[in-house]
Amino acid sequence: LLLLCYTEEAAVIVSGLKNTDVFVGESATFTCELSHPGVKNVQWWLDGSPLHNNFVTEISEQDGIIHTLTLNDVACHDSGTVTFRAGSLISTAKLLVK
Repeated sequence: LLLLCYTEEAAVIVSGLKNTDVFVGESATFTCELSHPGVKNVQWWLDGSPLHNNFVTEISEQDGIIHTLTLNDVACHDSGTVTFRAGSLISTAKLLVK
């Protein structure tokens, strides 16, 4: 009996989040690109609070590689640190609402 065991090459962040300044009422978009798809436990956070898809928060994924967060109709209190987590990978950026 031969057991084949292969370990997937660990994904890395190819392009991380960028600090973003927007005005009240505008949309802020954050994008993180991974080296390859299949990373589990993808989660977005704003100042330590998990974000979920709704009419204000749009979370999307393209080809399992490009992960995008759009915060619509932002207010001053939305300013803070946006965090993208995919498994053990983390990227952060500042959101400043003016």
